[in-house]
Amino acid sequence: MLKNTVNFENNVDQPRFISGIGQLVLPQRASKGLPRKPLRIIQNTWLEIENCKVVRYGGNGESPPEKAALSETIDVAGMLVTPGLVDCHSHPVFAGTRQNEFVRRCQGASYQEIATEGGGILSTVRGVRTASESELADAVLKRFDKFLIAGTTSIEGKSGYGLSLEDELKSLRALKKSASEHPLEVSQTLLAAHVVPPEFKQNADDYVQLICDTIIPAVKDAALAEAVDVFVEDGAYSLKQAEKIFHAAKDAGLRSRIHADQFTAGGGAQLAAAYQALTADHMDQTDDTGIQALADSSVVVTLLPGAVFFLGMSQYAPARKMVDAGCRIAISTDFNPGSAPTQSLPLMMTIACIYMHLTPDETLWATTMGGAYGVDRADNIGGLEPGYQADLCVWDAEDINYLPYSYGNMLPEAVFKAGKIVAASGKRINR
Repeated sequence: MLKNTVNFENNVDQPRFISGIGQLVLPQRASKGLPRKPLRIIQNTWLEIENCKVVRYGGNGESPPEKAALSETIDVAGMLVTPGLVDCHSHPVFAGTRQNEFVRRCQGASYQEIATEGGGILSTVRGVRTASESELADAVLKRFDKFLIAGTTSIEGKSGYGLSLEDELKSLRALKKSASEHPLEVSQTLLAAHVVPPEFKQNADDYVQLICDTIIPAVKDAALAEAVDVFVEDGAYSLKQAEKIFHAAKDAGLRSRIHADQFTAGGGAQLAAAYQALTADHMDQTDDTGIQALADSSVVVTLLPGAVFFLGMSQYAPARKMVDAGCRIAISTDFNPGSAPTQSLPLMMTIACIYMHLTPDETLWATTMGGAYGVDRADNIGGLEPGYQADLCVWDAEDINYLPYSYGNMLPEAVFKAGKIVAASGKRINR
């Protein structure tokens, strides 16, 4: 850890040059899987920004160009600079919290037992259905600030706690309104197929038909989502039902995502591969056949170690095996009120290093470039090569290993979105 002497809050808010970079981290792209060396690191360098984009950077030890005027330069005093983090799986639209369920789990109840009793996702559904669109949007804006100060500059955000045409549209509108008022970049996903709503408990297929015939077209017509997600699991949706929803999403020109293999291995990996889904998420129970299917596809495997940790489970996704097989991975928070109430990707890196046997290099790649692949924006975010959007974090650290090592403590000293300082010293900056 370095002695930070930079006052970002009172500095130029949209600098042309960032100088004095101790290490500049450049995640590398790959046509498949992870690159053999996920990160390229340049020591003692500088970065130039113009029109919200990275223009160029120096070589090891190279001084900034003479044209770098002091009035448009920030010297970061030897700190670490990485791309802004990308969280490609989150559930930010909800009302209320569920700490009472946390207490129940501490007393021995399982997540599935609580859900069977009417808690879990359905308890949040009741809150969302009662809340107004403006109440939801106000809550989402506050959550966006917490993503930002933790170093996350882009997210994928889902609906999924409305489970009706009206309430899913309300949720996505609230998400879109919040995104229009905040620097965080948001890719929206329809998750009407989260669990079966109580009014369709005895005829889930009728609800699936409603999703396909009515909800997906309405969301498409209102331009409220880029993708459609399905939770395939015992107590949620079957492979057959998910396949029907995937067909409807494709007909509407929307990408597909899948929550699968979280509690049981049910073939979700193979279905995601067969339909070339954008992401396959959780995958904690995926077997070797599923891993190979994902490795042979372009699907991004989104690992969610925070949910496993918070639910007190012991089996994490076989990430080491997945990477070695050639899977392209992302690591995300799964931010939600029940199973993962965290917005810290550095903490997810720590858990992934310890329990998923990944290296710090791999976890930083998975929370930058991997996340960018997971929102289908890897040509614009997740990296810092020339032409990339100037989304970056400045960390009071000597190298990347410190980020997962200093677990629970890491907040960036400054966060830039499109070249502008939007957060510093643990708070959002409004200028």
